[in-house]
Amino acid sequence: MRVPLGAVIGRFPFPSTSNGDQNQNLEMGDVIRHDRKCRDVPFLVLFIAFGVALVVNSCFGFFKGNPLRLTHGLDYKGNVCGDKNGSPNLRGIGVRYWVNPNQVFESGFKGDEIRLSMAQWVTRDYDYFSLLTPDMRKSSLQLLGPCYPVLFPTVNVLWSCEFMTRKSNVSLDQWHLMGGQTVDDGMKLDKTVHKSINSQSSVTKRYVADIGKAWPVLIVCGGLIPLVLSVAWLAMIQRLVAAMTWITVVLFDILIISVTVFFYLKAGWIGNDAISPIIGKHDPYDHVSGREQGHLHFVAVLMTIIMAVAILSSIAIARRIVMATSVLKVASKIIGEVRALIIFPVMPYALLAIFYMIWISATLYLLSSGEVVRDRCNANCCAYDLKLKQVNCERCCGHTIHYTPHIGLAILFHIFGFYWVTQFVKAFSSTVITGSVASHYWAHGEVLQEISFLPILSSVKRLVRYNIGSVAIGSLIVSFVESSSRILKPLRRKLMVVDVRTHDRVGKALSVSSHYALVCVEWIIRSVNHNAYIMIAITGESFFTASAMATDLIKSNILRIGKVNVIGNVILFLGKLCVSLAGALFAFLMLDTHAYKSAHNKVSSPLIPVLVCWGLGFVVATLFFAVVEVSIDTIILSYCQDSEEHRGTTQYATPLLLQPLDEQVEMDRHEQ
Repeated sequence: MRVPLGAVIGRFPFPSTSNGDQNQNLEMGDVIRHDRKCRDVPFLVLFIAFGVALVVNSCFGFFKGNPLRLTHGLDYKGNVCGDKNGSPNLRGIGVRYWVNPNQVFESGFKGDEIRLSMAQWVTRDYDYFSLLTPDMRKSSLQLLGPCYPVLFPTVNVLWSCEFMTRKSNVSLDQWHLMGGQTVDDGMKLDKTVHKSINSQSSVTKRYVADIGKAWPVLIVCGGLIPLVLSVAWLAMIQRLVAAMTWITVVLFDILIISVTVFFYLKAGWIGNDAISPIIGKHDPYDHVSGREQGHLHFVAVLMTIIMAVAILSSIAIARRIVMATSVLKVASKIIGEVRALIIFPVMPYALLAIFYMIWISATLYLLSSGEVVRDRCNANCCAYDLKLKQVNCERCCGHTIHYTPHIGLAILFHIFGFYWVTQFVKAFSSTVITGSVASHYWAHGEVLQEISFLPILSSVKRLVRYNIGSVAIGSLIVSFVESSSRILKPLRRKLMVVDVRTHDRVGKALSVSSHYALVCVEWIIRSVNHNAYIMIAITGESFFTASAMATDLIKSNILRIGKVNVIGNVILFLGKLCVSLAGALFAFLMLDTHAYKSAHNKVSSPLIPVLVCWGLGFVVATLFFAVVEVSIDTIILSYCQDSEEHRGTTQYATPLLLQPLDEQVEMDRHEQ
C-alpha cells in the first residue's frame, strides 16, 4: 500500500509567513511533526493492564517462594535445610542426609535423660551417643534408637550426602566389632540417592539457583562490561569506520574460539579444571559425575560447530566489507552531528536493568513457590526429636514440595512478560532513534535550528503522545511468536523421539519442517516490525498501516538496497556478538574464582550463568548498536520514499549515501 508522504517531502504547501527563511525551516521542521493522531490506543491499555498483572504475579512468588528449596532438601519436619527461618533455626545446617529406612525401627525409649539443644548438637559434631545411658546405647546398637550410626562414608554432592559404597568399609567393620546389628551393604540406597540428585527436575532447579548465586557475575558481565564495550564501539565507529569493520570480524573470530576453549576446559576435555559436583574436601579417588557435565559436553560440541560455521562465514563476507563500510560512514556522520544518539540508549538500558533484576528475583521465588506437603506412609517409623526430648512417630515419613497447576501458569505468564517488556523497550528505543535520524535526512543532511535542540526529546515526546500503542502491538506480536517458539521446542523434541522410535519418517519430516517454518515466520515478523517502527516514526501512522508501507517500499527497491543493507547488518550482528561473547568470556573467568567454588556460593555449573550473561550482553549491545542499525535502515527507507516521490531522483539524500547505493544498482545490472 503506497501512501504519499506529501508532508514529509513538502508536496503540500505549508502556511506561509513573512520570513522566507523561517518558512523554509518550518516546512522542513514539519517533516516529522505533521498532523498526527493517537494510534492503537487499545493495545496501550492492554499493555498497561498486562504490566499490573505481571506485578501481581511476581508478588505471589515473593510471598509463597523460598529459593533455598531449589538446591537444599527438606528435613523430616518439612523445614528447608539451611533456612534460618525454620523451626528450629537451621542456618549453617544445609546438607541433606538420607537415612536408610531399613536401619530405623520403632524405638520404645522416651529418652527423657537427654538434654541437648540444637546449638550443642552442632558443637558436638551432631553426636550425642556418649550422653546415652547403657540401656539406650544397647538399644541404639540394635538399630532401635535413639541414635543411628553413619555406617557408610558419604561425600557432599551439591548439598546432599551421597553414599560412597566401597568394599573396605572401616565404619561398618567397627560397627560389627561393637556388636551392632547386621545391615545391608547400602548399594541400593547409593543408587537411589544418586538418581535423585541427578534427576532432571533437580538439575533444572540447581540451574535456576545458579542464576541467583551468580548475580554479581550477571551484573558485571551481563550489564556493565557490555555497556562499556558498546559505548566504546560506537565511539570508535565515528573515527575509524573502515578499520572497525575489519577489527570487528577479527575480534569475533578470536572471542568465539576463546569461549569454545573454556567450554572444553569446564567439560574436562582439556586440562584438569573440569566442574565437580562434590563440595568441600574429599578423597581424590572419589569420582562423581552428573548431568551438568554431560550438558557441558553437548554445548562444547555445539560451540565447535558454531565456531567453524562462523569463521567460514566471516571469511566469505570479506569481499563485501568495503560496501558495508560505505553505508556505516553515513550512519557515523549522523551520530557525529546528533551526538545525543550515543547517550540515549542509556535510558532503555537502565529500564531493562531494573526490570531484569526484579524479574530474575521473582523467577527464583516463583519456581520455588510450591507447597510443602507431608508424605503419607503406612510404615511404622519413629525418630528422636531433639526439641521435644522424646521419640516422635508422627513426622518421620518425610515431606515433598507440591506444585499446583496454577503455579505453572504463573511461570508461563512470567516468562511471556519477559519477552513482551524486553521487546517493548527495544522497539521504543528504535522508534525514538528513527525519529531523530529521519529529521536529519529530510533536512538535506543539515541540522535545522528548530529540530537540532535535543532532537531525542522531541522524538520521545512524539512517540509517547501519538504512537506508544503502536509500539505495544508490534512488540506483542514479536513476543508471542518468540515465546511460542521457545515453548514448542521441548514438545517438538519429544515428538521427534517418538517418531524415531516408531520409524515414522513422515512424522519426523513434518516435525523438522515445522521447526524451520516457525523460524522463518519469526524472522519475517521481526524484519517487518523493525521497518514498521521506522515508518511509524516518519509518518505517525498506525502499526499495520506502517508495516504495509514499509513492505511496499522494500519490494519496490529490493535491488537497490538489498545487498547493501544485508552486509551492513551482518557487520553489526558480528559487533553485537563480540560484545556479548566478551561478557561470556569474563563470566567464565569470574566463575572460576574461589567465591563460586566454595560451599555457600558454589554454582553447580557455569553453563547457565555464562549463557545468561551472553544473552544479557546481546540485549545491551542491541540497544546501543540500534543507533547505527536503525540509522542505516531509516536512511535507506527514507531514500526509497524520497526516490518514489520524485520519480527515481532523490532530493534529500546526501552524496555520501548516493555513492554506495548507485554503485550497487550498477553492479547488479552489470551482473544481470
